[in-house]
Amino acid sequence: MTHGAGVPPRRVLVSGFEPFGGAAHNPSQDVARALDGTCLADGSVLHGVVLPVRFADASAALAAAIERTRPGLVLALGLAISRSEVAIERVALNLCDAAIPDNAGLQPRDMPVTEGGPAALFATLPVRAMLEALQAVGLPGTLSLSAGSYVCNEVFYRLLHAQGAARIPAGFMHLPPIECMALNDQLRAVRTALDAALAAMSDDTVTPIRRA
Repeated sequence: MTHGAGVPPRRVLVSGFEPFGGAAHNPSQDVARALDGTCLADGSVLHGVVLPVRFADASAALAAAIERTRPGLVLALGLAISRSEVAIERVALNLCDAAIPDNAGLQPRDMPVTEGGPAALFATLPVRAMLEALQAVGLPGTLSLSAGSYVCNEVFYRLLHAQGAARIPAGFMHLPPIECMALNDQLRAVRTALDAALAAMSDDTVTPIRRA
């Protein structure tokens, strides 16, 4: 699908995270920065933002980027140190249970993301189509049941909860360390997944699940 003459390209917001847990690098930060200002196959313009790994600030930073860019789709990225492939997350949990402190030293345990909110929320992107697109080009990927209970999940849950009325399609992908997957392949994986998501959502037969 390409945009017709006179039709402005849609905006797509991609967020990454700064390094955390003593690591020197976070590939999600590198991917978000590299994609900023580039375009997808259909002409959609990518905007990249890097979020702090702080429970108190990360979601607010993403909300500010959404307000600034007015995207038609949001894909948040994070680093999963234990993974060797791209993980497309299906569910965000209403749970903060940090195994390590965040970059401000905060370590919530057994706390809700949003008091009184649903126990879980589903990604509103066509995750199966995204995975199949990765597999079709030989990139390693999987569907993951949940985004865990650290800052990544907190951002994902608040993103979905906030978009309940606005209906901005949103999702989350965990990236592996650079040692397991080269940065160029990670960039290609994110672009491939986004192209697939936009193509699938242009098909009236695809209806992403919105809530648990």
